[in-house]
Amino acid sequence: MAVKTLGLIMHGVTGRMGMNQHLIRSICAIRAQGGVALSNGDRVMPDPILIGRNAEKIEALAKAHGIARWGTDLDAALANPADTVFFDAGTTQMRPTLLAKAIRAGKHVYCEKPIATNLNEAVEIARLAQEAGKKQGLKHGAVQDKLFLPGLRKLDMLRRAGFFGRMLSVRLEFGYWVFEGDLQPIQRPSWNYRKEDGGGMILDMMCHWRYVLDNLFGEVKAVSCIGTTHIPKRWDEAGQPYECTADDAAYATAELTGHNGEPVIAQLNMSWATRVNRDDLVTFHVDGTHGSAVATLTGCKAQSRVNTPRPVWNPDVKNTMNFSEQWQDVPDTQVYDNGFKIQWEHFIRHVVEDAPYQWTLPEGAKGVQLVEAALASWSERRWIDVPALKV
Repeated sequence: MAVKTLGLIMHGVTGRMGMNQHLIRSICAIRAQGGVALSNGDRVMPDPILIGRNAEKIEALAKAHGIARWGTDLDAALANPADTVFFDAGTTQMRPTLLAKAIRAGKHVYCEKPIATNLNEAVEIARLAQEAGKKQGLKHGAVQDKLFLPGLRKLDMLRRAGFFGRMLSVRLEFGYWVFEGDLQPIQRPSWNYRKEDGGGMILDMMCHWRYVLDNLFGEVKAVSCIGTTHIPKRWDEAGQPYECTADDAAYATAELTGHNGEPVIAQLNMSWATRVNRDDLVTFHVDGTHGSAVATLTGCKAQSRVNTPRPVWNPDVKNTMNFSEQWQDVPDTQVYDNGFKIQWEHFIRHVVEDAPYQWTLPEGAKGVQLVEAALASWSERRWIDVPALKV
């Protein structure tokens, strides 16, 4: 068994997602397990260099996690032929420029979502990546971590087994109360609530819902959406008040064409100004003619056609039926690894041995397409068609 080294430039990993999910729980975890196994039995060991603007912060992060290489000069890192992959988890506004620079430097590219703040830039960078793939064999990918959540993997297993029969609808409930910062410490960076800094619920989450809907439930054909800023004033990291210019909640309905051609209606409720009275911070409720299921981040419960109860509507009599107890848990039949780590392993195999990989930058551009459609629907107060995206 041979062990190959894969030079990896990691940019923007001092932020919450870049550090926790991509560096610590993915790359560091892969290194700790001895690398990524290839189909021939060889292994690939990622050799990251951490790149960022703040030298002190980057050095401390590298030392804390046993990373030997770090720096502040992205151009120098891109010029190193030993580092063949560029990853970005920095700001969305800078992402298309950074990806283009890396592609032109001959690097494979992998990035967080959204891949851009607008569809024109998203399509442009996706096309550049595709052209580089054809001419130079460069690989490209965008994070679609929700597909690897244990709850959604169980839900997808039910779908593939035909459990739902004809799928009818899906209802997504996402969010929680994010403290404003005056009474309790803040939970999310202040830029999330400033439109000019790339913040906003629609830009942040519609990218996720696009690939979840397309892969699990059906192709998005049209959307109606309204956004709002429920909390107009918050406090920043320095304890100073600021005006929120980005939407902190959105409520959408989408028309889908299911995997068997059936019409499916999706309801998408997302808010950072809601208090949770459900099993998890996100739930996916799917109804079909033969069964229904509700998935959380890690779990999934189902109710088949033959186990559906017969409630009686009578507002004069107190209900005694416990509806929650009438659902059956879908058991854990395998070990579910971290979703970000799983997709990193897929991408590394794609780069090293050309293993199949479907979560490309054009797929990431579809997420930005739904973002723009939702924003247009909100602005124009009407349904917006979502045509097939040509990249």
